[in-house]
Amino acid sequence: MAGENLLALRRRLEDDEARRLSPRACLSRAAQRRRPDPMATEGHRLEFSLDADRVLHSLAYTRYIDKTQVFSLIDNDHITHRVLHVQLVSKVGRTMGRLLGLNEDLIEAMALAHDIGHPPFGHDGESYLDEKCREHGLGAFLHSVQGVHFLERVENGGRGLNLSLQVLDGVLCHDGEKHSPLLRPQGDKTFATLDAELTAKTAEPRTPLAPMTMEGCLVRIADTVAYIGRDFEDAIRVGLVTREDLPPQVGEVLGKSNGTMVYRLVADLVEYSRDQDFVGFSPAAAQALAQLKAFNYQRIYLHPRIKTEHHKIRDIYHRLFDRFLDDLGHERQDSPILGQYLAHQGDDYRQSLPPAALVRDFLAGMTDEYFLRCYQDLTWPRRLPPRLDRA
Repeated sequence: MAGENLLALRRRLEDDEARRLSPRACLSRAAQRRRPDPMATEGHRLEFSLDADRVLHSLAYTRYIDKTQVFSLIDNDHITHRVLHVQLVSKVGRTMGRLLGLNEDLIEAMALAHDIGHPPFGHDGESYLDEKCREHGLGAFLHSVQGVHFLERVENGGRGLNLSLQVLDGVLCHDGEKHSPLLRPQGDKTFATLDAELTAKTAEPRTPLAPMTMEGCLVRIADTVAYIGRDFEDAIRVGLVTREDLPPQVGEVLGKSNGTMVYRLVADLVEYSRDQDFVGFSPAAAQALAQLKAFNYQRIYLHPRIKTEHHKIRDIYHRLFDRFLDDLGHERQDSPILGQYLAHQGDDYRQSLPPAALVRDFLAGMTDEYFLRCYQDLTWPRRLPPRLDRA
Protein backbone atom coordinates (compact mmCIF):
# COMPACT_ATOMS: atom_id res chain seq x y z
CA MET A 1 0.00 0.00 0.00
CA ALA A 2 2.81 2.42 0.90
CA GLY A 3 4.53 1.73 -2.42
CA GLU A 4 1.30 2.37 -4.31
CA ASN A 5 0.81 5.67 -2.50
CA LEU A 6 4.38 6.79 -3.34
CA LEU A 7 3.93 5.84 -6.98
CA ALA A 8 0.69 7.82 -7.12
CA LEU A 9 2.50 10.79 -5.60
CA ARG A 10 5.19 10.49 -8.25
CA ARG A 11 2.55 10.56 -10.99
CA ARG A 12 1.11 13.73 -9.50
CA LEU A 13 4.57 15.30 -9.48
CA GLU A 14 5.00 14.37 -13.14
CA ASP A 15 1.65 15.93 -13.96
CA ASP A 16 2.66 19.03 -12.02
CA GLU A 17 5.83 19.32 -14.11
CA ALA A 18 3.78 19.28 -17.30
CA ARG A 19 1.55 22.09 -16.00
CA ARG A 20 4.20 24.22 -14.33
CA LEU A 21 7.29 24.09 -16.54
CA SER A 22 7.94 25.93 -19.77
CA PRO A 23 6.94 24.21 -23.03
CA ARG A 24 10.69 24.26 -23.81
CA ALA A 25 11.62 22.30 -20.67
CA CYS A 26 12.54 18.62 -20.76
CA LEU A 27 10.01 16.74 -18.64
CA SER A 28 11.11 13.86 -16.44
CA ARG A 29 8.79 11.54 -18.36
CA ALA A 30 10.96 12.13 -21.45
CA ALA A 31 14.04 10.49 -19.90
CA GLN A 32 15.67 7.84 -22.09
CA ARG A 33 17.93 5.09 -20.75
CA ARG A 34 20.19 2.65 -22.51
CA ARG A 35 18.86 -0.27 -20.47
CA PRO A 36 15.49 -0.96 -18.81
CA ASP A 37 15.61 0.30 -15.25
CA PRO A 38 12.80 -0.60 -12.81
CA MET A 39 14.14 1.84 -10.22
CA ALA A 40 13.71 4.68 -12.71
CA THR A 41 10.25 3.70 -13.91
CA GLU A 42 8.69 2.26 -10.73
CA GLY A 43 10.45 4.07 -7.88
CA HIS A 44 9.15 7.14 -6.08
CA ARG A 45 11.77 9.55 -7.45
CA LEU A 46 11.39 11.45 -10.69
CA GLU A 47 13.82 10.19 -13.30
CA PHE A 48 16.27 13.10 -13.36
CA SER A 49 16.19 13.33 -9.57
CA LEU A 50 17.26 9.68 -9.53
CA ASP A 51 20.12 10.54 -11.89
CA ALA A 52 21.29 13.33 -9.59
CA ASP A 53 21.27 10.93 -6.64
CA ARG A 54 23.26 8.33 -8.57
CA VAL A 55 25.88 10.90 -9.50
CA LEU A 56 26.06 12.23 -5.95
CA HIS A 57 26.66 8.74 -4.53
CA SER A 58 29.17 7.68 -7.20
CA LEU A 59 32.83 7.04 -6.42
CA ALA A 60 33.84 9.55 -9.07
CA TYR A 61 31.86 12.31 -7.34
CA THR A 62 33.56 11.46 -4.05
CA ARG A 63 36.95 12.04 -5.69
CA TYR A 64 36.02 15.63 -6.63
CA ILE A 65 37.06 16.54 -3.08
CA ASP A 66 40.78 16.52 -3.95
CA LYS A 67 40.81 17.64 -7.58
CA THR A 68 42.00 21.18 -8.11
CA GLN A 69 40.18 23.68 -10.30
CA VAL A 70 42.85 26.14 -11.50
CA PHE A 71 45.45 26.59 -8.77
CA SER A 72 47.39 23.42 -8.03
CA LEU A 73 50.09 22.89 -5.39
CA ILE A 74 49.18 26.13 -3.60
CA ASP A 75 48.92 25.88 0.17
CA ASN A 76 45.71 27.86 0.65
CA ASP A 77 42.53 26.30 2.02
CA HIS A 78 40.32 28.99 0.47
CA ILE A 79 41.17 28.24 -3.16
CA THR A 80 38.33 26.69 -5.15
CA HIS A 81 38.44 22.92 -5.66
CA ARG A 82 36.39 21.07 -8.23
CA VAL A 83 33.86 19.80 -5.71
CA LEU A 84 32.89 23.39 -4.89
CA HIS A 85 32.86 24.35 -8.55
CA VAL A 86 30.28 21.72 -9.52
CA GLN A 87 28.10 22.74 -6.58
CA LEU A 88 28.27 26.35 -7.74
CA VAL A 89 27.34 25.31 -11.28
CA SER A 90 24.37 23.44 -9.85
CA LYS A 91 23.26 26.42 -7.77
CA VAL A 92 23.65 28.98 -10.58
CA GLY A 93 22.02 26.64 -13.08
CA ARG A 94 19.03 25.83 -10.88
CA THR A 95 18.49 29.51 -10.12
CA MET A 96 18.39 30.40 -13.81
CA GLY A 97 16.35 27.31 -14.61
CA ARG A 98 13.72 28.16 -12.01
CA LEU A 99 13.31 31.64 -13.44
CA LEU A 100 13.02 30.26 -16.98
CA GLY A 101 10.66 27.40 -16.08
CA LEU A 102 13.15 24.62 -16.88
CA ASN A 103 13.68 21.26 -15.16
CA GLU A 104 15.81 21.82 -12.05
CA ASP A 105 16.35 18.09 -11.42
CA LEU A 106 17.89 17.67 -14.87
CA ILE A 107 20.02 20.78 -14.38
CA GLU A 108 21.28 19.48 -11.04
CA ALA A 109 22.19 16.04 -12.41
CA MET A 110 24.12 17.53 -15.34
CA ALA A 111 25.87 20.10 -13.18
CA LEU A 112 27.03 17.62 -10.55
CA ALA A 113 28.30 15.21 -13.22
CA HIS A 114 29.78 17.57 -15.79
CA ASP A 115 33.43 17.52 -14.59
CA ILE A 116 33.64 13.90 -13.44
CA GLY A 117 36.06 13.09 -16.28
CA HIS A 118 38.68 15.61 -15.17
CA PRO A 119 42.06 14.00 -14.37
CA PRO A 120 44.45 15.24 -11.65
CA PHE A 121 45.74 18.82 -11.97
CA GLY A 122 42.95 20.26 -14.07
CA HIS A 123 43.25 21.22 -17.70
CA ASP A 124 47.03 20.92 -17.63
CA GLY A 125 46.70 17.32 -16.48
CA GLU A 126 44.19 16.80 -19.26
CA SER A 127 46.75 17.90 -21.84
CA TYR A 128 49.47 15.64 -20.39
CA LEU A 129 47.18 12.61 -20.38
CA ASP A 130 46.10 13.51 -23.92
CA GLU A 131 49.72 13.13 -25.05
CA LYS A 132 49.90 9.56 -23.75
CA CYS A 133 46.48 8.60 -25.10
CA ARG A 134 47.40 9.75 -28.59
CA GLU A 135 50.76 8.01 -28.33
CA HIS A 136 49.01 4.71 -27.62
CA GLY A 137 46.33 5.03 -30.30
CA LEU A 138 43.39 5.91 -28.03
CA GLY A 139 42.61 9.20 -29.72
CA ALA A 140 42.29 12.50 -27.91
CA PHE A 141 41.69 12.67 -24.18
CA LEU A 142 38.85 15.05 -23.32
CA HIS A 143 37.37 15.28 -19.85
CA SER A 144 33.86 15.60 -21.32
CA VAL A 145 34.21 12.32 -23.23
CA GLN A 146 35.91 10.68 -20.26
CA GLY A 147 33.07 11.81 -18.00
CA VAL A 148 30.51 9.94 -20.10
CA HIS A 149 32.84 6.92 -20.16
CA PHE A 150 33.16 6.94 -16.36
CA LEU A 151 29.39 7.19 -15.90
CA GLU A 152 28.57 4.49 -18.46
CA ARG A 153 31.50 2.07 -18.33
CA VAL A 154 33.60 2.50 -15.17
CA GLU A 155 31.28 3.24 -12.24
CA ASN A 156 29.51 0.42 -10.41
CA GLY A 157 32.24 -2.15 -11.07
CA GLY A 158 32.17 -1.50 -14.80
CA ARG A 159 28.39 -1.74 -15.15
CA GLY A 160 27.82 2.01 -15.18
CA LEU A 161 25.02 4.01 -13.60
CA ASN A 162 22.50 3.73 -16.46
CA LEU A 163 21.92 7.49 -16.45
CA SER A 164 19.50 9.10 -18.85
CA LEU A 165 20.56 10.15 -22.32
CA GLN A 166 19.72 13.77 -21.48
CA VAL A 167 22.18 13.86 -18.56
CA LEU A 168 24.97 12.11 -20.50
CA ASP A 169 24.44 14.49 -23.41
CA GLY A 170 24.76 17.45 -21.04
CA VAL A 171 28.05 16.08 -19.71
CA LEU A 172 29.45 15.55 -23.20
CA CYS A 173 28.37 18.97 -24.50
CA HIS A 174 29.13 21.18 -21.49
CA ASP A 175 32.38 22.78 -22.79
CA GLY A 176 32.28 25.81 -20.48
CA GLU A 177 35.70 27.00 -21.67
CA LYS A 178 34.33 27.84 -25.12
CA HIS A 179 32.70 31.24 -25.40
CA SER A 180 29.03 30.53 -26.08
CA PRO A 181 27.00 33.74 -25.73
CA LEU A 182 23.87 32.04 -27.09
CA LEU A 183 22.85 28.39 -27.42
CA ARG A 184 19.91 26.60 -29.00
CA PRO A 185 19.23 22.94 -28.20
CA GLN A 186 19.72 20.31 -30.86
CA GLY A 187 16.84 17.95 -30.11
CA ASP A 188 15.87 14.49 -31.32
CA LYS A 189 19.07 12.78 -30.22
CA THR A 190 19.29 9.06 -29.46
CA PHE A 191 21.92 6.87 -27.85
CA ALA A 192 23.21 6.18 -31.36
CA THR A 193 23.71 9.96 -31.70
CA LEU A 194 25.53 10.07 -28.38
CA ASP A 195 27.86 7.25 -29.42
CA ALA A 196 28.56 8.92 -32.76
CA GLU A 197 29.33 12.24 -31.06
CA LEU A 198 31.67 10.55 -28.59
CA THR A 199 33.56 8.95 -31.49
CA ALA A 200 33.68 12.20 -33.47
CA LYS A 201 34.89 14.25 -30.50
CA THR A 202 37.64 11.74 -29.70
CA ALA A 203 38.82 11.77 -33.30
CA GLU A 204 38.62 15.58 -33.62
CA PRO A 205 38.32 17.56 -30.38
CA ARG A 206 37.23 20.70 -32.24
CA THR A 207 34.03 18.99 -33.41
CA PRO A 208 31.21 21.39 -32.39
CA LEU A 209 28.44 19.88 -30.30
CA ALA A 210 25.19 21.36 -29.04
CA PRO A 211 23.17 19.96 -26.12
CA MET A 212 19.85 18.29 -26.89
CA THR A 213 17.90 20.15 -24.17
CA MET A 214 17.45 23.71 -23.01
CA GLU A 215 18.70 22.51 -19.63
CA GLY A 216 21.93 21.26 -21.22
CA CYS A 217 22.42 24.64 -22.90
CA LEU A 218 21.83 26.36 -19.57
CA VAL A 219 24.35 24.17 -17.69
CA ARG A 220 26.99 24.87 -20.33
CA ILE A 221 26.56 28.60 -19.71
CA ALA A 222 26.20 28.16 -15.93
CA ASP A 223 29.61 26.46 -15.96
CA THR A 224 31.15 29.69 -17.25
CA VAL A 225 29.17 31.91 -14.87
CA ALA A 226 30.25 29.77 -11.91
CA TYR A 227 33.98 29.75 -12.62
CA ILE A 228 34.81 33.04 -14.34
CA GLY A 229 34.40 35.38 -11.38
CA ARG A 230 35.43 32.79 -8.82
CA ASP A 231 38.76 32.26 -10.60
CA PHE A 232 39.27 36.03 -10.58
CA GLU A 233 38.70 36.12 -6.80
CA ASP A 234 41.12 33.22 -6.29
CA ALA A 235 43.74 35.01 -8.40
CA ILE A 236 43.37 38.10 -6.20
CA ARG A 237 43.72 35.92 -3.11
CA VAL A 238 47.05 34.47 -4.27
CA GLY A 239 48.39 37.80 -5.50
CA LEU A 240 48.31 37.39 -9.28
CA VAL A 241 45.95 40.30 -10.05
CA THR A 242 44.05 43.15 -8.41
CA ARG A 243 40.50 44.36 -8.97
CA GLU A 244 41.86 47.46 -10.65
CA ASP A 245 43.45 45.27 -13.36
CA LEU A 246 40.06 44.41 -14.86
CA PRO A 247 39.31 45.95 -18.28
CA PRO A 248 37.05 49.01 -17.77
CA GLN A 249 34.14 47.61 -19.81
CA VAL A 250 34.11 44.43 -17.73
CA GLY A 251 33.87 46.42 -14.50
CA GLU A 252 31.18 48.71 -15.88
CA VAL A 253 28.95 45.94 -17.25
CA LEU A 254 29.62 43.00 -14.92
CA GLY A 255 31.13 44.57 -11.82
CA LYS A 256 34.42 43.90 -10.07
CA SER A 257 33.52 41.09 -7.66
CA ASN A 258 32.39 37.50 -8.18
CA GLY A 259 29.08 38.12 -6.44
CA THR A 260 28.24 41.07 -8.67
CA MET A 261 29.39 39.23 -11.80
CA VAL A 262 27.21 36.21 -11.06
CA TYR A 263 24.18 38.34 -10.20
CA ARG A 264 24.41 40.50 -13.32
CA LEU A 265 25.09 37.58 -15.68
CA VAL A 266 22.18 35.58 -14.26
CA ALA A 267 19.82 38.57 -14.46
CA ASP A 268 20.92 39.39 -18.01
CA LEU A 269 20.52 35.81 -19.24
CA VAL A 270 17.07 35.38 -17.72
CA GLU A 271 15.82 38.68 -19.09
CA TYR A 272 17.28 38.09 -22.56
CA SER A 273 16.22 34.42 -22.83
CA ARG A 274 12.74 34.57 -21.34
CA ASP A 275 10.12 33.02 -23.66
CA GLN A 276 12.78 32.34 -26.31
CA ASP A 277 13.95 29.11 -27.94
CA PHE A 278 17.53 29.79 -26.80
CA VAL A 279 19.49 30.69 -23.68
CA GLY A 280 22.09 33.41 -23.88
CA PHE A 281 23.26 36.89 -23.01
CA SER A 282 22.51 40.31 -24.41
CA PRO A 283 25.18 41.66 -26.79
CA ALA A 284 26.59 44.00 -24.13
CA ALA A 285 26.90 41.26 -21.50
CA ALA A 286 28.27 38.77 -24.04
CA GLN A 287 30.98 41.20 -25.11
CA ALA A 288 31.96 41.96 -21.51
CA LEU A 289 32.04 38.25 -20.69
CA ALA A 290 34.31 37.58 -23.69
CA GLN A 291 36.67 40.31 -22.45
CA LEU A 292 36.66 38.81 -18.96
CA LYS A 293 37.49 35.38 -20.36
CA ALA A 294 40.36 36.81 -22.39
CA PHE A 295 41.62 38.65 -19.30
CA ASN A 296 41.50 35.50 -17.18
CA TYR A 297 43.36 33.46 -19.78
CA GLN A 298 46.15 35.95 -20.22
CA ARG A 299 46.53 37.14 -16.64
CA ILE A 300 45.60 33.99 -14.68
CA TYR A 301 45.44 30.65 -16.53
CA LEU A 302 48.63 31.24 -18.53
CA HIS A 303 50.51 33.03 -15.74
CA PRO A 304 54.00 31.50 -15.38
CA ARG A 305 53.86 31.68 -11.57
CA ILE A 306 51.22 28.91 -11.46
CA LYS A 307 53.14 26.75 -13.97
CA THR A 308 56.52 26.49 -12.23
CA GLU A 309 56.04 22.84 -11.17
CA HIS A 310 54.04 21.60 -14.13
CA HIS A 311 56.98 20.20 -16.05
CA LYS A 312 57.27 17.79 -13.13
CA ILE A 313 53.57 16.94 -13.27
CA ARG A 314 53.88 16.19 -16.99
CA ASP A 315 56.87 13.94 -16.31
CA ILE A 316 54.94 12.05 -13.62
CA TYR A 317 52.03 11.49 -16.02
CA HIS A 318 54.37 9.96 -18.57
CA ARG A 319 56.23 7.84 -16.01
CA LEU A 320 53.08 6.52 -14.30
CA PHE A 321 51.37 5.73 -17.60
CA ASP A 322 54.36 3.73 -18.83
CA ARG A 323 54.84 2.01 -15.49
CA PHE A 324 51.20 0.93 -15.11
CA LEU A 325 51.11 -0.28 -18.70
CA ASP A 326 54.19 -2.37 -17.98
CA ASP A 327 52.60 -3.66 -14.76
CA LEU A 328 49.59 -4.86 -16.75
CA GLY A 329 51.82 -6.55 -19.30
CA HIS A 330 53.71 -8.43 -16.59
CA GLU A 331 50.62 -8.95 -14.39
CA ARG A 332 52.26 -7.50 -11.30
CA GLN A 333 49.57 -8.11 -8.71
CA ASP A 334 51.16 -5.73 -6.20
CA SER A 335 50.76 -2.79 -8.60
CA PRO A 336 47.98 -0.36 -7.61
CA ILE A 337 46.37 -0.62 -11.04
CA LEU A 338 45.75 -4.33 -10.42
CA GLY A 339 45.44 -4.49 -6.64
CA GLN A 340 43.55 -1.24 -6.03
CA TYR A 341 41.69 -0.57 -9.28
CA LEU A 342 41.01 -3.56 -11.50
CA ALA A 343 40.40 -5.81 -8.50
CA HIS A 344 37.11 -3.91 -8.06
CA GLN A 345 36.10 -3.95 -11.72
CA GLY A 346 34.09 -6.67 -13.44
CA ASP A 347 35.44 -9.01 -16.09
CA ASP A 348 33.40 -7.35 -18.85
CA TYR A 349 35.11 -4.04 -18.21
CA ARG A 350 38.60 -5.54 -17.94
CA GLN A 351 38.25 -7.61 -21.09
CA SER A 352 36.52 -5.03 -23.28
CA LEU A 353 39.27 -2.39 -23.22
CA PRO A 354 42.92 -2.45 -24.32
CA PRO A 355 45.55 -2.13 -21.57
CA ALA A 356 46.32 1.51 -22.46
CA ALA A 357 42.65 2.42 -21.97
CA LEU A 358 42.66 0.76 -18.54
CA VAL A 359 45.68 2.87 -17.60
CA ARG A 360 43.95 5.99 -18.94
CA ASP A 361 40.89 5.32 -16.79
CA PHE A 362 42.97 4.63 -13.69
CA LEU A 363 44.99 7.84 -14.04
CA ALA A 364 42.00 9.99 -14.99
CA GLY A 365 40.10 8.91 -11.90
CA MET A 366 42.88 9.78 -9.45
CA THR A 367 42.78 12.70 -7.06
CA ASP A 368 45.75 15.06 -7.13
CA GLU A 369 47.06 13.68 -3.83
CA TYR A 370 46.72 10.01 -4.82
CA PHE A 371 48.46 10.75 -8.13
CA LEU A 372 51.49 12.16 -6.30
CA ARG A 373 51.42 9.38 -3.71
CA CYS A 374 51.45 6.69 -6.40
CA TYR A 375 54.54 8.23 -7.92
CA GLN A 376 56.20 8.50 -4.52
CA ASP A 377 55.41 4.86 -3.69
CA LEU A 378 56.85 3.69 -7.00
CA THR A 379 60.03 5.75 -6.88
CA TRP A 380 61.00 6.36 -3.23
CA PRO A 381 62.56 3.52 -1.20
CA ARG A 382 60.46 2.32 1.71
CA ARG A 383 61.90 1.77 5.16
CA LEU A 384 61.99 -1.87 6.25
CA PRO A 385 60.68 -3.00 9.66
CA PRO A 386 63.31 -3.30 12.43
CA ARG A 387 62.96 -7.10 12.46
CA LEU A 388 62.47 -8.69 9.05
CA ASP A 389 61.17 -11.89 10.60
CA ARG A 390 58.22 -9.89 11.97
CA ALA A 391 57.26 -8.19 8.71
